Amino acid sequence: MKSKYLNRKADYSAIKRKLYSYILIAAIAAVVFVLLLREFIQQQGVVGNWIVNFLKNSFHFSHQDAMRIYHYTIRNNMEIIICAVIVLCFFFLCGIILSNFMRYFDEVNAGIDSLIQGEDTHIELSAEMAFMEQKLNALKQTLEKREHEVKQAEQRKNDLVTYLAHDIKTPLTSVIGYLSLLDEARDMPDQQKAKYVHIGLEKAYRLENLINEFFEITRYNFQEITLSKKDIDLYYMILQLTDEVYPQLAARNKEAVIHAAEDLTVYGDPDKLARAFNNILKNAICYGEDNSSIDITAKPNNDTVEITIRNAGSIPKEKLTSIFEKFYRLDEARSSNTGGAGLGLAIAKEIITMHGGEICAESENGYTAFTVRLPAKRK
Repeated sequence: MKSKYLNRKADYSAIKRKLYSYILIAAIAAVVFVLLLREFIQQQGVVGNWIVNFLKNSFHFSHQDAMRIYHYTIRNNMEIIICAVIVLCFFFLCGIILSNFMRYFDEVNAGIDSLIQGEDTHIELSAEMAFMEQKLNALKQTLEKREHEVKQAEQRKNDLVTYLAHDIKTPLTSVIGYLSLLDEARDMPDQQKAKYVHIGLEKAYRLENLINEFFEITRYNFQEITLSKKDIDLYYMILQLTDEVYPQLAARNKEAVIHAAEDLTVYGDPDKLARAFNNILKNAICYGEDNSSIDITAKPNNDTVEITIRNAGSIPKEKLTSIFEKFYRLDEARSSNTGGAGLGLAIAKEIITMHGGEICAESENGYTAFTVRLPAKRK
């Protein structure tokens, strides 16, 4: 906090020096101006004669009375009058200086207007406002980057909805087709009937998965996630998750191997963390190589617990940085039978981040590993 305060003071140093120099110049100029004016008045006597004549003509004083009034009210209080004139001159010059300094605010205001209007121009300010120029341009780049990311995410979402709408037609057409055959051919042999029923059931399951993806996209809103934290038996949670995904593992001839102490615990929301780990595990099952093992390792690391889910199969480096973005899918061509809406890892990352943890992915030597770090206990 102190470092930020010192940096902020350093940012304003140039403009503060300029302001102080202007104020000093204004003070000196006011004093010099009044002293020169006083010297001129004393030498010429023009002002004194004018005041005396003014009193005589306006108030009908005699010359002697007018001289006496001028002497006692003005000449005897000359120092006070000079000080008052100096102050007035000083404030007048300060007003001119402040008017000049208002241009800095005008420049900043113009820069903010440029940000609001989204103009594709570099914001330029005076040399004294270089620090503000850098910050405004950095903010401009950040806003442009975020806008680009939002547009990309929206485009991926629209593409995904289009793909899903197209993919739904295929299993639906198959289900209708096989049911029509079963309805029309009531005397169909039992073996053929069983075959058609099995195919129709598989297509119906696929249709159900696609509809679930639609619901996942519709309800995707991280702001709705709230946490209810408590101490969690991590080993039991992982064991339960591997039991739940056993059918998917068996279908690909895979197995999940747990390497963790049975007394390992973390502090967090059990339902939300279960969802996060389930999404990561399903990703490993979906995109990992068949006939392989998924190693789940959990171990304490100071005040955190480190969980690594490692599977056979690699991810290109250029895609590794994007896999946690919403609606991002590794299979860009989109297979009709694999993959989801591209929300699983994005949701997992958000849940883990909300727990004060972090998640990262590495892919090398034919293996991909997702590493999650979570607080071991309440802080």
